[in-house]
Amino acid sequence: MVAANTNRKSRARAEAAGRSHDPEGVRRDILAVATEEFADNGLSGARVDEIAARTQTSKRMIYYYFGDKEGLFVAVLEAAYGRIRAIESDLDLAGMEPAAALRTLTEFTFSYQNDNPDFVRLVMVENIHKGVHLARSEKIQAVNVSVLAVLRDIYQRGVATGAFKAGLDVIDIHMTISALAFFNVSNRATFSLIFKRDMASRAALARRRKAVADTVMGFVRPD
Repeated sequence: MVAANTNRKSRARAEAAGRSHDPEGVRRDILAVATEEFADNGLSGARVDEIAARTQTSKRMIYYYFGDKEGLFVAVLEAAYGRIRAIESDLDLAGMEPAAALRTLTEFTFSYQNDNPDFVRLVMVENIHKGVHLARSEKIQAVNVSVLAVLRDIYQRGVATGAFKAGLDVIDIHMTISALAFFNVSNRATFSLIFKRDMASRAALARRRKAVADTVMGFVRPD
């Protein structure tokens, strides 16, 4: 058994070496396809064979890069959270007055999740698994600290100028933004069917985006 494992690792190393001209490109390709596979089929239903076929690699090469199927899922989550936090950091919210900054962050979150439904599905999958994979990743926990730091700065500046009421929990504000944006994607199909309205139309999205931002702003404004 030990010899077999050693042989598999050796073959994986040889395969990786054969594509060593762009190892990061190979890794990105695997993560992109794995994101779709996990978002569409969940952790249990996703097939590493399918990911390997679509990326013209092999299971052993995927395991060489990511350890195992759960390791690949953790890497997918890390990449997904990393993307949204990286874009948030480019919004220059610190240079805006607090109300404008909070509305911008809220509208960005709504638009990003609408444009990236795979992100919402991945978060839903991880919640089914009670967050065990997030707990394994120090990278995810570290990167998500940034959004709270940004939001805390916006909120404290708003309180100092009288634009926002004091005494709110920044995590509550973040959860409110996330929940309203998330629900728009996670429940769109059922709402559209039940209420006979196309919730994905341009008009519906614009209306909902404004309603979400107005709700958040109403939450933080002084009574």
